[in-house]
Amino acid sequence: MERTVKIGIIGVGNMGSAHAKSILAGNIKGMELAAVCDIAAPKRRWAEENLPGVPCFEDYKEMIDSGLCTAILVATPHYLHSPIAIYGFEKGLDVLSEKPAGVYTKQVEEMNEAAKRSGKVFGIMYNQRTNPKFQKMREIVQSGELGELKRCVWIITNWYRTQAYYDSGTWRATWAGEGGGVLINQCPHNLDLWQWIFGMPNKISAHCKYGRWHNIEVEDEVTAYAEYPNGATGVFITTTGECPGTNRLEITGDKGKLVWEDGKLTHWALETPEREFCFTCKEGFAQPKMTVTEIETDNIELGHNGILQNFTNAILYGEPLLAPGYEGINGLNISNAIHLSDWTGKPQEVPVDKELFLSLLNERRATSHVKEAVDEGKIADLSGTYNDRWKVR
Repeated sequence: MERTVKIGIIGVGNMGSAHAKSILAGNIKGMELAAVCDIAAPKRRWAEENLPGVPCFEDYKEMIDSGLCTAILVATPHYLHSPIAIYGFEKGLDVLSEKPAGVYTKQVEEMNEAAKRSGKVFGIMYNQRTNPKFQKMREIVQSGELGELKRCVWIITNWYRTQAYYDSGTWRATWAGEGGGVLINQCPHNLDLWQWIFGMPNKISAHCKYGRWHNIEVEDEVTAYAEYPNGATGVFITTTGECPGTNRLEITGDKGKLVWEDGKLTHWALETPEREFCFTCKEGFAQPKMTVTEIETDNIELGHNGILQNFTNAILYGEPLLAPGYEGINGLNISNAIHLSDWTGKPQEVPVDKELFLSLLNERRATSHVKEAVDEGKIADLSGTYNDRWKVR
């Protein structure tokens, strides 16, 4: 009999419900929706109505202990990702976590250690790694084709959100419920791609604005400056309060430049490396000769289903993971360093001081206000679909 991955989804809100419907529809070869779980009664009612025949639990431990599942997908609020994953690993299950890996690096280190001890497959839902343009950027950078790296600039200001969005969940946009704002909710994909393509910085200075554009207690505007061991720098600018927004990723090296914007990838290739040209050219205003190419890619972006299929294939056939769960700590280190730099008013080393970050985060959690209830009649349904809100547009 052909083997299948029997997956249980914990959390059937925005993304969990979409994953559940996709798996139930048979979109993932070799994966079967074995069970779902949610602490909220309305979400369980949704599951019972929309996922016929799929067992539904209120307690994730009960679901894991039921023996129905060989793997779990964690799609809960952020603070719960790590403890649920750890419990899954301890029970011998493979684990796929939604982004982010967690809220603070100390928590995620514990999750990574549990994964290592278990020897099970551990993935994270970094679906943007399936984008062929980003894959090509990584290939060009990693191959050395751009030469010595100089600068990475990402302006990602088209994460626009209304107040209704923030009012759509009791845990949203609170230190106690979500652990941050645009950095921890919208930008984990961007922060992951930044380090996946360009590499990890070793120092970050940043400024954040909290509730500048919305009635929220967490950040909705961020400007960060990063430094690298070789002298390269990075700039990251994001907000959920700007419309129309911009999404432009620019990477510069000694031998050229890459720009991704509006779904197009453009490559400037210098005939002579800039550093060599700078000190050998006898003309003050000259520039190296260059070729400009718009790079086309044949394959399509597989998105969430691509990660689900890859996770399944890793379990069944040993296929390498495109987004290993262990790498979730990288983008989180950048996010934590940005917050910590703003909180302390000082540049922060990366990896971040995990104890200091947790201490200052806990101060904010202690005075945080998680909304007691949501008036569901005043907001649109955000569940059950893969749509443009979840893309790095």
